Amino acid sequence: MIDLRGHTALVTGASRGIGRAAALLLARSGANVALTYHTRSNDAESVAQEIRSLGRTALVSGGDLADPTVADRLAADIREEFGSLNIFVANAGAWPASEERLSEMSVQRWRTTLQVNLDSVFLSARVLLPLVREGGSVVIVSSTAGQRGEAFHADYAATKGALIALTKSLAIEYAPDITVNCVAPGWVDTEMSAPAFTAENRERIRSTIPIGRIASPDDIAGPILFLCSALARHITGEVLNVNGGSVLCG
Repeated sequence: MIDLRGHTALVTGASRGIGRAAALLLARSGANVALTYHTRSNDAESVAQEIRSLGRTALVSGGDLADPTVADRLAADIREEFGSLNIFVANAGAWPASEERLSEMSVQRWRTTLQVNLDSVFLSARVLLPLVREGGSVVIVSSTAGQRGEAFHADYAATKGALIALTKSLAIEYAPDITVNCVAPGWVDTEMSAPAFTAENRERIRSTIPIGRIASPDDIAGPILFLCSALARHITGEVLNVNGGSVLCG
């Protein structure tokens, strides 16, 4: 039912985890895919090779999207290779694994988390939204932390809550031309989350999820694909919770 042949998608932070899974699923559904990475060029090129093996075109662009010159270069690369976009998935981000009470958190950590998780979305969206064609879709990846907070990770939760507010703002700004939605994953079994998954802690986390298992990256990629498809054409400004029932927000 979802056929993206002739469409072009961009997925930021696509060298691993949720971004990788989303880029590959979009390609399997027919889309050509541009993907970004920060430092993991080999992993990003591996994803691109998988996309090309499906008969799709893949564009790889590296750098820190919190740097406006990198975002500008990405927009120029997409314009040159594809002309425009149908889909923009803003996924790039980081979760600082160490637990820190706010009163003990360094200014540097706070600012770095905001730059990686929030500034990068602002700077990339600022130059990429004009490239999204009428009828296109934007999906921003937030987190349950942005809905309920996350103790000892206030910096991360603050950025993810801001992305939810940004989603709702952009949905109105860009209607009716494009839809702008958000997915809010809970715990996902990725390399980024691996420090939290000690044997003992993994079972504790699993026990908090009513469905009874920790999500895989593919579990998040599927809802992203849905929001990028014509099946979701009447949905905008929405936060789609993908957390196995661990946080019930409606």
